[in-house]
Amino acid sequence: MLADYAARAEEAESPFFEELPTVLSASRLPQTLNEAPGAVTILDREFIRATGYRDVARLLRLVPGMQIGQERGNVQWVTYHGLSGETPTEIQVLIDGRSASHYAGVNWAGLPVTIEEIERIEVIRGTNSNAYGANAFLGVINIITRHSQQTQGAWGQVNAGSQGIADLQASWSGSSDGLGVRLSAVQTHDNGFSGLHDSRKSQTLTLRSDYRLDGHNELTLRASHNRIERGMGYRDSLFNNNGERDLGSESSTLQLGWRRAVEDEEWLANLHFTKDGGMERWFGSGLGYSAVPLNRDYRSESANAEIQHRFALNAQARLVWGLEAQWETGTAPFRFTTGPKTERQYRAFTNLDWRITPTWQLNLGGLVEKSTDTTTQLIPRAFLNWQASASDTFRAGYARAWQPRNLFNYFGDVRVYDPQSGKLIAWPYLPNPNLRRTRIDSFEVGYLGRFRAIDSTLDVRIFNERISNFVVRQIAPLPAGQPPLLLPPTQFVNLPDPVVLRGIEYQFRAKPRPGSEIVFNHTLFAHPHGNQDQQVTGRSAPYVASLSWLQSYGGGWQSTASLLRMGPLAGGYGYVPGSAYTVRAYTTLDLRIARSFILDGRKAEIALNGINLGPRHQEIADRSEQTSHPDKPINPTSSMVWLSLAMEL
Repeated sequence: MLADYAARAEEAESPFFEELPTVLSASRLPQTLNEAPGAVTILDREFIRATGYRDVARLLRLVPGMQIGQERGNVQWVTYHGLSGETPTEIQVLIDGRSASHYAGVNWAGLPVTIEEIERIEVIRGTNSNAYGANAFLGVINIITRHSQQTQGAWGQVNAGSQGIADLQASWSGSSDGLGVRLSAVQTHDNGFSGLHDSRKSQTLTLRSDYRLDGHNELTLRASHNRIERGMGYRDSLFNNNGERDLGSESSTLQLGWRRAVEDEEWLANLHFTKDGGMERWFGSGLGYSAVPLNRDYRSESANAEIQHRFALNAQARLVWGLEAQWETGTAPFRFTTGPKTERQYRAFTNLDWRITPTWQLNLGGLVEKSTDTTTQLIPRAFLNWQASASDTFRAGYARAWQPRNLFNYFGDVRVYDPQSGKLIAWPYLPNPNLRRTRIDSFEVGYLGRFRAIDSTLDVRIFNERISNFVVRQIAPLPAGQPPLLLPPTQFVNLPDPVVLRGIEYQFRAKPRPGSEIVFNHTLFAHPHGNQDQQVTGRSAPYVASLSWLQSYGGGWQSTASLLRMGPLAGGYGYVPGSAYTVRAYTTLDLRIARSFILDGRKAEIALNGINLGPRHQEIADRSEQTSHPDKPINPTSSMVWLSLAMEL
């Protein structure tokens, strides 16, 4: 009996299996992919650089189950499984452990991180709220930057191409006596899609510093500032409610961290501070009214404190526990007429990784969360992994989570007044403080296999996600005594019946010969059912597939080609009551050809990049504008081609 146990343990720890990457995000415990409680996709530094992409959101197109669309050239719609509104808030986005999500979603065009400094991106596919709280309702995207002592010296890159692309990037790293410092800066500019008021100009500056106090303790400081200006809106929107205007926004962050590691025990403590805001103003008009002031100005501040302790209970079990407190306040006078909104969240979490036998592993997790004006929630998760052999792992699990309160859904109160008479002429959003929080019950089974003969891996996730109290936007009656308005008001409400998503997603990666890698992702959905409300049908594309081919040719030449096929999708719920539009299925191609060489003793690379190659297509519709133009796409993508030169400085 003991001999058999030892033999299976040796097989489980074979060198072949140890080649699997270690992930940090699934349970807050370092685990190889076969040990993680759920499906995880890793985009490593080499893969990220090989794509040549200029933004993080485009990278996520190459992750199974993700549904990404560009409503404009610089406005990204990023969801997992697609069932979301105009500004998705269901995925927790982390940068070195700091949340980049807030009450209005994620500003993908202004993430305070540069592509060059990213070490890897871990995507947890499926609810992970038991580790990170309500914001991880549908998953986690953890962006991990390189340690400041990993590389030394300076680096720069220039991009220039079509659609006004003109980017400058630079990075410098240095270290001495246990102190490492890295400064990164990037300025990005382009004109977005053709025929739209869609330009973008952004500047991002980041700092990461790591100081090793001794053999066990390290301090980390990360700071960033981002400023962006971009064009928004359309020339002929109804009443100019989405008219052409410019959006200017700024964001600043500061993160302080402490890490103490002794053998198989680790303490972590972090403090995060974020402040951001934006100005977006224009005038509405129509039906005898002119110069009606409209705006989406906002300001928000947030602070977060967290402590985490990881240790080994014995040779077979590890445990992590922690406490977290978060405070966020948001001010948007035109959206919240009753003043600033504040949200406080308190969390206590724990995860247990217990290897019951050499081949059976149990992951148990729980998080207790208390938010402003909500009852305390217990968020559980249980996963069982069976390592059938050194190359085959099967997993099954259940998780429950509650979606974070979207403050606009609860308290959004938008009123438009005639500046001359003071008369209320539009009331597009009514508040609904009685809105119930959306809940998900997720069941999944999965398989992770490795095949020596063709140096490949297969990761499969079969899921059943039951979403209760799903939120939609519906026409609402006017308050008593209010005269009729130009348009009927709307309100966010809960559907009476649950929405169920079932499907399968998988990723196949293979290296058929030296220098060649193939990555194929495929997701198939059953249409949401249980409630056939028109605002639910079509909110998830029935299928998504992508195929990437990375090839090294020798002599410094490399190429990357990515082909994406997206099924028909009706993203969001629109700004005009009753508007409905489903974007047709489309195929798009991205290409990159690069050559590395030595220039004056320094490493350099020149590359030709292209995205959205092939026929123009529409990915996400602005529904209010689309309703006025039902026979043609109103924001089709534009191909972008640019030349990049990168080198050591």
